[in-house]
Amino acid sequence: MLHTLKNARLLRHVALAFALTGGTAMAADYPDHPVSMIIPFTAGGPTDNVARSLGEAMQKSLGQTVVIENKAGAGGTIGTTQVANAKPDGYDVLLMHIGFSTAPSLYKRLGYDPEKSFRPVGLVVDVPMTLVARADFPANNMKELVEYLKANQDKVTLANAGVGAASHLCGTMLMDTLGVKLLTVPYKGAGPAMNDLLGKQVDLLCDQTTNTTQHIKAKTVKAYAITSDKRNAQLPDLPTMQEEGFKDFNVGIWHGMWVPAKTPDNVVAKLQAALKDGLASPKFKERMDALGATILSDQATPEALDAKVKEQIPVWAELFKKAGVQPQ
Repeated sequence: MLHTLKNARLLRHVALAFALTGGTAMAADYPDHPVSMIIPFTAGGPTDNVARSLGEAMQKSLGQTVVIENKAGAGGTIGTTQVANAKPDGYDVLLMHIGFSTAPSLYKRLGYDPEKSFRPVGLVVDVPMTLVARADFPANNMKELVEYLKANQDKVTLANAGVGAASHLCGTMLMDTLGVKLLTVPYKGAGPAMNDLLGKQVDLLCDQTTNTTQHIKAKTVKAYAITSDKRNAQLPDLPTMQEEGFKDFNVGIWHGMWVPAKTPDNVVAKLQAALKDGLASPKFKERMDALGATILSDQATPEALDAKVKEQIPVWAELFKKAGVQPQ
């Protein structure tokens, strides 16, 4: 019996050693098949635009195809939850924006903990917002817009891409700054919101340059200001909110990359290296320049993204509390 017990223990040790070395071998071979980059928003939106360019730019370094998967809904929390619960092997990667830091204040129950359910890979880009209106909106500049909104706030519709979306954050900040309460109209993504603005079904939208630049240039929307601290090279005639007298209205929609918690160190390192290579790609730079986005090459590290999230969560919690935004 003692002999049998010793054999059973030996077999367990062998099995454990095999599992551990097998897992190490699998991590060492990473990636040996396509990687899925989960975008928690609809296709064709501003974050999707960044993701598709980045996924293509990372493929050479990874030696594998990066497949873009759109998992939209609930302000980005559905796709984010999917990655949080995915196998921690590096084959499910999340590309999310500032909404990663605002979700804890906007939702009573999340299917993940933003600081415990993930490992950060690095920051990607920072995108300014633009305040735009339907082409025939009465106000022709920021001064006229402020006057019009204060006189007609119960009649003006403000579109957004859903609770937690960048356009929702910017719209909330705009109303708080101007001291007005507009009729907000949520959509299931930035694409549908922009389509209704172009169709003159809604009045205003505050969204990322990755979604608005082409329309501003084509004059199919009326633009008032950009939320960066300096003018954008793609939109040189568009003044900043600071120039228009709103010195504290500086909203940049940063984007980051995460993987599930417990993803092995060497897998995270490979993804970070591929991220840095992708950000340095001339084609990626050309595309981001055209969309008015700033590439955050010097912050494409786990440490920088972790610090950003921890800094931003209390900032937005305070803003939502001040604006009277209740979690859903």
